Amino acid sequence: QVQLVESGGGLVQSGDSLRLSCEASGTIIGNKIVGWFRQAPGKQRERVARISIGGTITYGDSVKGRFTISRDDAKNTIYLQMDSLKPEDSGVYYCWAWATGNVWGQGTQVTVSS
Repeated sequence: QVQLVESGGGLVQSGDSLRLSCEASGTIIGNKIVGWFRQAPGKQRERVARISIGGTITYGDSVKGRFTISRDDAKNTIYLQMDSLKPEDSGVYYCWAWATGNVWGQGTQVTVSS
């Protein structure tokens, strides 16, 4: 059974940085499409960043140039480095993988104060 466990969220000020981690078990992330989504209160879940099996990376328009997704296959872990955070980046961040269906982590809260 595939499981994803996020960590690294918290409360920061505008302009600060945070790094989220997502440790996978039950699968090898190197052969999966993986990524990060976020959901703010009252809004739909949106894709933040994604890494394809071949390593192609795509970002949501709102985070381009500020967020960096990476994957450490040796640790079976996905990261999201978030710089220059803004209050509108606040929300619950979910790790995601495609493994014959959507697999989601439990989510980690990120709150950016102005």
